[in-house]
Amino acid sequence: MRKALLFHFFLLVSVLGFAQQSYLDIRAIVTDSAQIFTPEQLNSLTSKLNRFESETTNQLVILTINELGYETIEEYANGTFNQNRLGQEDKDNGILILFSKNDREVRIEVGYGLEPYITDAVASRIIRNTMIPKFKEEDYFGGLDLATDQMIGFLLDPEALEEYKQRIEEDNAMPLWAKIVMILFLSVFVFAGGFVFYKGYSALIEMFRGIFIGKLGLVPGIFMIPFGMLQAGFGLVFMLMPLFFLSMFLELNINIDPLTENLSWLYYALPGFFVFTILLALLKIMLKGKEDFKLSWVKSDSSYMSKTFSSSGTHSFGSGSGGSSSSFSGGGGSSGGGGASGSW
Repeated sequence: MRKALLFHFFLLVSVLGFAQQSYLDIRAIVTDSAQIFTPEQLNSLTSKLNRFESETTNQLVILTINELGYETIEEYANGTFNQNRLGQEDKDNGILILFSKNDREVRIEVGYGLEPYITDAVASRIIRNTMIPKFKEEDYFGGLDLATDQMIGFLLDPEALEEYKQRIEEDNAMPLWAKIVMILFLSVFVFAGGFVFYKGYSALIEMFRGIFIGKLGLVPGIFMIPFGMLQAGFGLVFMLMPLFFLSMFLELNINIDPLTENLSWLYYALPGFFVFTILLALLKIMLKGKEDFKLSWVKSDSSYMSKTFSSSGTHSFGSGSGGSSSSFSGGGGSSGGGGASGSW
């Protein structure tokens, strides 16, 4: 019995150990495990990147491997980056270029601190326009050498980087007719959501009014109100989400971070919503002027119920609504997955 328990224990430990991927321990700023560089090319890249690190503290690291195994290049690059803690801990200023020879894939993995500079769009453009054409010719050194020159130049010259970003934006700019189509498309969802919200909220106001004039029993009304709220809430989300995407599309720069970071405003918004709805129901009663305030606990007026709620989409109670150097080491930086990948 004891031997069986020990056997299963060691088996479990082995499985867990195997499941935890261990990545290559990077010892040099250029680690050529795939052996795609000549000694002269390796020394040239190593000298350039070491010099760049000594001048700026930014770590631009190259790792070549033969194959990725069972992981995607994004997983492998991020795991290697964080295991080796590339970049400085207080700056997160590391960049890893991962080249997989047999998989014919490459990735630029960017640390948190350099993501505002070497954005996903910039990294993608460098891979697509600089690396891939050279890689297709099997000029691996040429592609990586030119790419590192570009990134070093951008990090040393912010104006050149901004011009490059501007060209990317211009190339990716949507034509006017496409913008109009997109605006019309999103507007359809906004109006549809607004209509659903109007119907649901109107029904909710009518529920409170029916309770206050005794046409709708209090008990069934309490059970009906959540369905009215569900319909109104669905319509509100259906309306606000396209509005949010429309604001992003039009680059209106609406900042909703304060609302998402601190949800304490909900403690005031929800009671305020109910109070405002009740006030509207009372106003509706006063405007009609022919109805008295009274209360029915359970019984509802059947003709009122069929006339008011059967066509509004809200049902009565009971129904629903639908390397060459050994001195290299990372400085404690990390990456959250920013960067870009490509294949050839």
